[in-house]
Amino acid sequence: MIKNIINDRPTRLFLILAGFFVTNALIAEIIGVKIFSLEQTAGFKPSSFSLFGREGLSFDLTAGVLLWPVVFVMTDIINEYYGPKGVRFLSYLTVVLIGFAFIVFLAAIKLVPPGWWVASGEVNGVKDMQQSYAAILGQSNWIIIASIIAFLVGQVVDVLVFHRIKRYTGEKKIWLRSTGSTLISQLIDSYIVLFIAFYIGADWSWQQVFAIGMVNYIYKFIVAILLTPVIYLVHGWIERYLGHQTANAMKTDAMQH
Repeated sequence: MIKNIINDRPTRLFLILAGFFVTNALIAEIIGVKIFSLEQTAGFKPSSFSLFGREGLSFDLTAGVLLWPVVFVMTDIINEYYGPKGVRFLSYLTVVLIGFAFIVFLAAIKLVPPGWWVASGEVNGVKDMQQSYAAILGQSNWIIIASIIAFLVGQVVDVLVFHRIKRYTGEKKIWLRSTGSTLISQLIDSYIVLFIAFYIGADWSWQQVFAIGMVNYIYKFIVAILLTPVIYLVHGWIERYLGHQTANAMKTDAMQH
């Protein structure tokens, strides 16, 4: 039985795509606690601009933005060959696994460490390993809830826009349905996270939400455009891996569900 499953190319492809999808989403949640300067990372001085009445803005981003665009691209590829049901299944599974991961993190934080371990990081400038461990893995409940809700809503929007565009374009213009659906879903995703985590959870003003959300979206917009050639490369590999007949049959079936 297991041999037949592994040897079936569409099934094996789904497992590969699902692995990348879930792994990228989970890692994005974990590394998202870090904020980095895009300009300084690229070797430039931080910019300073104004949006929605907020001054002194620059591209200070959560490290999670490195992987979320990849997750949304993976969504479109899975959607192309396995349809909305495939995307929904993986989205629900990812949410459950993210929730499980943070429950485990919180349980691990509660474990009482020995004194020697707490002080073991001093040689590297870390005075309290337990405090640092808790600060990195113990993210705010508001942020976790916000990111999960934003992820689910973003996935639903991505699927709907993707299929709406494909019904008009058919098999042509892969870039339009993939990049277009990603751009729309990421706009919504960006603002849901900020609204729940910071407007509700941290008393941010509407100006802060709109300004920071737009800074994040500008980055995501650029990355989504830059990833367009990658979408074609992945589609080409999948077509060769499955064979054109099987791939076409899967895409036709995906549009009917």
